[in-house]
Amino acid sequence: MSNADHPRANPVEAGLRGRCPRCGKGRLFSGLLAVRSGCDVCGLDYAFADAADGPAVFAILFVGFVVVGLALWLEVSYDPPLWLHFVIWIPLTVLLCLPALRLLKGVLIALQFANRAAEGRLDRPE
Repeated sequence: MSNADHPRANPVEAGLRGRCPRCGKGRLFSGLLAVRSGCDVCGLDYAFADAADGPAVFAILFVGFVVVGLALWLEVSYDPPLWLHFVIWIPLTVLLCLPALRLLKGVLIALQFANRAAEGRLDRPE
């Protein structure tokens, strides 16, 4: 069966649900962030899937914006001791980053498949 024979799943929905970017039914992850070798439903090989540092960058930007904003608000409003900042913000950052990494990695892999993204290559005239 070729790629044209399979219906395309919505990449954002499939990525957020951790499903196959082609069929939308098979599982994309074998663990928290480990990508499976292929889809057990449609047989898509996940060898193309390389999100690299993209999910980490976006997670840092999104979670950092929320955590730093809340930390600044707390500091300006209540002036708590420094140890309280550590107790609140370090666990919150970890608890927000782990799910964000999985969601963002799934979306980036699904978008990579949908857009047929590949490693950049320079064509050199011979």
